Amino acid sequence: MPHTFSQHTKNKTHYRNPSISIVHLVICCLSLFTFPLPSASSLQVSVSPFTSIFTTRTVRTRLAFQNKSTPSSTSTSTTVIKSSIMDSIDKNLLSQLTNSANSYAAAKGLQVETKQTSSSNSSSSYQCAPISLLPNAFPAKSFHNAKSLAPHFNTLVDRISRDGDFLKDTLAGGEYSVISKDEYTKKLLELYESIYMNDGYEGDKSNFAKIADRLGIQRSDYMLNQNQNNSEDYELKQVELNTIAASFAGLAVNVAGLHRMLTQRYSKELKTLLDTNAMVVMGESYEPDTNTNIGVPTNPALDRIPLAMNVAHERYSSRFDNDSNSIDKAILFVVQEGETNTVDQRMLEFQLWTNHQIPVVRMSFTAAKDGLIMDDTTGALYTKNENGKVQYEVTVVYFRAGYAPTDYPDGYNGMEWQARELMERSRATKCPSLGYHLAGTKKVQQELARPGVLERFFTEEERKMPSDGGGGEDRMTQMRGAFAGLYSLGEDAMEEDLAAIKEAIADAEGSGRYVLKPQREGGGYNYYGDDLAKKIKDNISTSTSDNENENENGALVLGEDLAEFILMQRLFPPKQEAVLLRAGLVEGTGESISELGCFGTILQSYDASEEPIHNEYAGFLLRTKFSNVDEGGVASGFATLSSPYLC
Repeated sequence: MPHTFSQHTKNKTHYRNPSISIVHLVICCLSLFTFPLPSASSLQVSVSPFTSIFTTRTVRTRLAFQNKSTPSSTSTSTTVIKSSIMDSIDKNLLSQLTNSANSYAAAKGLQVETKQTSSSNSSSSYQCAPISLLPNAFPAKSFHNAKSLAPHFNTLVDRISRDGDFLKDTLAGGEYSVISKDEYTKKLLELYESIYMNDGYEGDKSNFAKIADRLGIQRSDYMLNQNQNNSEDYELKQVELNTIAASFAGLAVNVAGLHRMLTQRYSKELKTLLDTNAMVVMGESYEPDTNTNIGVPTNPALDRIPLAMNVAHERYSSRFDNDSNSIDKAILFVVQEGETNTVDQRMLEFQLWTNHQIPVVRMSFTAAKDGLIMDDTTGALYTKNENGKVQYEVTVVYFRAGYAPTDYPDGYNGMEWQARELMERSRATKCPSLGYHLAGTKKVQQELARPGVLERFFTEEERKMPSDGGGGEDRMTQMRGAFAGLYSLGEDAMEEDLAAIKEAIADAEGSGRYVLKPQREGGGYNYYGDDLAKKIKDNISTSTSDNENENENGALVLGEDLAEFILMQRLFPPKQEAVLLRAGLVEGTGESISELGCFGTILQSYDASEEPIHNEYAGFLLRTKFSNVDEGGVASGFATLSSPYLC
């Protein structure tokens, strides 16, 4: 999921049925003689005669290792090689850097799985993950601000998850609400209500969810956005808050290691490029601050996220050790069928064993229907082996699937939803619980931006606490300062929402300042530019009523089909020079934009009155894409993994 990077660029060009022109073939063939080509063995990919290490024109924006939950359409964009890049990185250096990146990827596991299937068998191989060859400049002040916000957003998600009335009012309020148009969110909310908001449980099913702890592994995604009052100043703005299947923590650690190695080993050769990108972000007068740690920071994600899982595992064991059974305990990873981002997941699994000696069981929702059983007297959840015998007691259910309707192919009453319900009803700690999952929806994000709503979830004393971001403001000001403009398209739309909608459909300039987002994760679902304007115009009308109790004459009337969307301010981050790789090959060079994700982990008792057992910042992820590509997401094929180069 949760690997979306869907903001916010201009001048997108999509070719629905791309074809290779003679010019493209000539360029590709010439490039074979211009740039040294790494061997297929070092790249772990097969190279066709027309594949260039340096694709000068056609930039692919989707990967071959798409998950099934992403849209199936393919789009391409064009990018132009920037002379400034070639001035500072010559052909030999580019070849050296690329070979080093591929070798590092193979040595450190910076890879993704590719699957080959035929009528008789199937096999897998591994190739370099989609990466930016070099890190991207990022202001140290903004990076530390994002880090300091992580525990506060962790707390916010937990408190929202326990406020059933707020979730119902936000997602189900009114005749035309989110759930009136989004069956997937409706199903999540129905399960949440029946399990957490009713005294008993429908159908006389055992329900132990209310005594289960809650584990959150979340990622808050941010972009730098140009300050309207100062063209050289950029503010940190939140794009979204991912509360389920927040991925790439493992690979991000290794990308940071790669970038740290390259920028240190080739410091003289890369100085011009790194300094140029730093000035794009910091202003032309930028001079390095001797008090700032310049360079790629250490990424603790592969230590801190398994640590949080271990805390949850140990807490479960201590709470329920009185049960007289000798069954070994394990953490359950719920994964997608045909998953290709396995290396990232396995890194967490192996760290859990290496550091904490906790075994992991991997299972899809489909397999879980028959692979799990719950003790109706205790709420204990068990895995079963191939012989149907109990294998492990599950302490933590960690969802790396379940964030999209395609993860439930048997339908809304089918086996996958039954498995999700069984897990949720158990006493195992869920990551995330249904409440945490719903707290991450776009509609909740939009509602929090309204005056007074964020403050509802913090005490007066907490609201007045100084922030940790170093800006001297209080906590609420710091959190609100990270919010982008967010607007409702439902029955609850207010005057400011309607004003934004009118601006978005007024002209091309107006539509370019917004993004239309549904309640969906995974990348490829948003509307931009002309598509955005058309989608809204097709679903609005103008009131002609003279009844003073109805809309004023000429007022905007929103159609019911818009209720599942929100309108978001489009962000305009700085454009930096970058070299992007896919499958170990240089995809192209040109202007790029980046999005920073900060991981946060929280373990909270089932008893809301208790202080968090664990709550901290847990690492980072940077994703980079060419600036002429609207959509985002690494697994969906739009973006690449990168690292911040603090300046």
